[in-house]
Amino acid sequence: MPALKKILVANRGEIACRVIRTARKMGIKTVAVYSDADAEALHVRMADEGVHIGPAPSSQSYIVIDKILEAIRATGADAVHPGYGFLSENAAFAQALEKAGVVFIGPPVKAIQAMGDKITSKKIAAEAGVSTVPGHMGLIEDAEEAVRISASIGYPVMIKASAGGGGKGMRIAWNDAEAREGFQSSRNEAKNSFGDDRIFIEKFVDQPRHIEIQVLGDQ
Repeated sequence: MPALKKILVANRGEIACRVIRTARKMGIKTVAVYSDADAEALHVRMADEGVHIGPAPSSQSYIVIDKILEAIRATGADAVHPGYGFLSENAAFAQALEKAGVVFIGPPVKAIQAMGDKITSKKIAAEAGVSTVPGHMGLIEDAEEAVRISASIGYPVMIKASAGGGGKGMRIAWNDAEAREGFQSSRNEAKNSFGDDRIFIEKFVDQPRHIEIQVLGDQ
């Protein structure tokens, strides 16, 4: 793969700033994208170029694939760094970049399809014999169904967005009322942040230990 010359950072704030800083050290030009709310943001000022992609809500800007593709075409970026959250775990976005001949600085499409979606990844883990937190892995249609499922699992429960990342779309519920409210607020946040409002529920683990293994590789 030829050396990258210009990276579009499909994110905002500190996440984007860190990517831009590193790219600058490597001698790679950068493109920032921004919504109405971020026109004067630091990441926009730091980048070599900036492209406006829409109104403040991320559902109308940062997670709209076509707007990111337009920004790529307008600037001639040859790669995209998604940061985390937003489109970073969206397989359709990675596929669109692949089709356009643009490098996606992240996992291959098949890995995103398998692990980017929490419901799918937990099912894969269970099939492989990996221990997972007990819960309901099917789609939940409404708040009342969420209450019934939460009660059957046993409170407290964690309500999560299947497409979630970065801590968004997550709520702890200790009773029926909190399950009802948590389902609705998680669903709304997931829709606005990821364009996907699918929710699942699992047992809440108090004081867990977070063990994460980072796997890196180049092309």
